[in-house]
Amino acid sequence: MKMMKKSVQLAALLFVLIAYETSAQTTDALRQKLQQIISTKNAVVGVSIIANNGKDTLSLHGNRHCPTQSVFKFHAALAVLDQIDKGKFSLDQKVAVQKKDLLPGFWSPLREENPDGGSFAISKLIQYAVSQSDNVACDALLRLLGGPQVVEGYIRENGIKDISLKFNEEDMQAQWDNMFQNWTTPIAASETLRKFYDTGNQLLSPKSYAFIWRIMKETTTGEGRLKGLLPKGTIVAHKTGSSGTNKEGLTPATNDIGIVFLPNGNYFIISVFVANSTENDQTNERIIAEIAKATWDHYATAKK
Repeated sequence: MKMMKKSVQLAALLFVLIAYETSAQTTDALRQKLQQIISTKNAVVGVSIIANNGKDTLSLHGNRHCPTQSVFKFHAALAVLDQIDKGKFSLDQKVAVQKKDLLPGFWSPLREENPDGGSFAISKLIQYAVSQSDNVACDALLRLLGGPQVVEGYIRENGIKDISLKFNEEDMQAQWDNMFQNWTTPIAASETLRKFYDTGNQLLSPKSYAFIWRIMKETTTGEGRLKGLLPKGTIVAHKTGSSGTNKEGLTPATNDIGIVFLPNGNYFIISVFVANSTENDQTNERIIAEIAKATWDHYATAKK
């Protein structure tokens, strides 16, 4: 009886080892492809991928502190939805955005459509902030919460330690160096996506969960990034971030994080941060697109 039990244990261990080796070989092939993509680029590219129902993980510079830029608007939306679920706010609650809040010169479709400000439902502000990366809407939500540190605290409370959020959009863009105090890592970004997409974690109510992932799929920014080379019609729930370029030609952040849905019913989570790049904007976006396409090609034919 003891011999039989030992044999079963050995067989189980062998199965695990074989599965691990097979997975490692699979990700090694993809890793080599990604390294080829970035090898000739004058940039530091951070990548984190979670695929194959969470069984495969891959990262390049995965623990590097990368400026979030507007990627953190996704995190801010999560924090607001958590407060809604706790009864502090509601999606249809109106929030005043005054003319003085309209941040002239910053990206804001809300300002362009409402030059005198107005009163907006929280749901509308989240849609502006996430789907259109609106800076005015983001800062309105941060005022509602009590500041970016509240967002950082909420994400940390849910087990994501590699994140720092010190500035809202207005203050982050007021001085070049400020952007580096709003950072996360590629691995932490993918883990945030994983935790909040997995319904088993129950971090958000069903209504809030459906809302955030719908507007992530409606993102209109960064069409040349994660979605850039994927087959037409591919569903991608994602959030972009961009730093701009200084007079020396340095671009600290061209980012896109999200979930890519495959035709075979599977999906993969991917976070790409192109940092410290001296390439042009088109090349920076192309790096992200090629990494996403290589990952798509690798997993699209896998069985569900």
